[in-house]
Amino acid sequence: MKRSYFFLPLLILICFSCKVQYISKSFDEKTVPTAPDYENVRHWAVSPGNIPNQLKSFIKPEAKKPPVDVFFVYPTLLTDKKNDAWNAAINDSIFNQKILDKSIHYQASAWVEAGRLFVPYYRQSHYRIYVEPYMKQSGNSYEIAYSDVRNAFEYYLEHYNNGRPIIIAAHSQGSAHCRRLLQEYFDGKPLQQQLIAAYIPGISIKEDEFKVLKPMTRPNEIGGYVGWNSYKRKRLPKKYNSWFKGGVTSNPISWNSQNISSEEQHKGLLYSDDLIYPKSLNVEIKDGLLWVSVPKVPKRFFMRLIKNYHFADINLFWEDIRSNVQERIQAYSDKVE
Repeated sequence: MKRSYFFLPLLILICFSCKVQYISKSFDEKTVPTAPDYENVRHWAVSPGNIPNQLKSFIKPEAKKPPVDVFFVYPTLLTDKKNDAWNAAINDSIFNQKILDKSIHYQASAWVEAGRLFVPYYRQSHYRIYVEPYMKQSGNSYEIAYSDVRNAFEYYLEHYNNGRPIIIAAHSQGSAHCRRLLQEYFDGKPLQQQLIAAYIPGISIKEDEFKVLKPMTRPNEIGGYVGWNSYKRKRLPKKYNSWFKGGVTSNPISWNSQNISSEEQHKGLLYSDDLIYPKSLNVEIKDGLLWVSVPKVPKRFFMRLIKNYHFADINLFWEDIRSNVQERIQAYSDKVE
C-alpha cells in the first residue's frame, strides 16, 4: 500500500504535540534557490506531453478531454524541521518526487480528466513561515514563491492558452497564491470571461477580497470560486475567531447553499489504497469552517485522533470534485455555444 498524503498531517500532529523546534536562520537573498525557467519542461510537474505516472491510473484511455485547461498549484510540502531553507529548490529531485507522489497523485488527479493539466514547480515557502516566531525571520520568502507561480501562469497564458477556458485549482499555500492570481488576472478583467471556476480550499477567503468575483453557490455556476476549510465535526481551532470566522465556506458535496449534506450524498474520497470510498462522511457548515464527520474508511481509528482535516480538503471530496468539474465545464460550454 502506498503511503498517502492523506496521512501526512498525522505525523505533523504528533510532532506539534511535542513542540517541534525548527532549525532556522534569518532570510538571506544570497541563499535563495535559482529561479525556475518555465521554457524548461523539467520545471513543470505536469504539462501537456509530460504526464507523470502518478496520474496515469486516473486517466481512462478512451476518454476525450474537453478543450479546457487546468492550472493547479500544490500546497506546502516543505515541512522538514531540519531544513533551514526558506524556499524550495526547483531541481531538488527528492522534494519533487514528494510533490508527485503526494499532491499530484492524491489532489491534482481530481482534475486530470477535466482538460490539459498544468502544474508548475515553484520555490514554495517552508511551512515555518506560518509559525511564530519563525515568520519574523522569513523576509521575502513568500513573495519569491508567488513570483514563480505568477511567472508560470504568464508563461502558460503566452505559450499555451490560446483563448481556451481555464480552471484554477489549488490547496493551502497554493490556494493563497491562486487567490492573488485571481485578483491580478481575473477579477473584473477580460480573462474572467475564460474562467470556468476556481477551486481554492485550505485558506480563509473573505468575499470583500475580490471586486467582482463571487463565491459560487450552485453546482453548475461558472465564473467564480469555491473554498472550504475541513475540520472535525463539533471542533473549533484555537484561532477560529481571528482566522476562520466569516470566511467563505462552500459545500463540496452539494455545491449549493445547503449547510448540511448527508453520507448518502457524498460521492467519494480518495484513500491511501487508491480506492474511492463513497457515502463515507457527512458535512456541516459552521461559519468559516466545514465540519466533517470521521470518514468511514479502513483504519478509521487514526482519523479519530485528528481534529484538523486541512490535509485532506481535496482527498475527502475527490470524487465530488471530479464530478462537479464536469458539470461546470458543461455549463460553460452551453453558455458559449
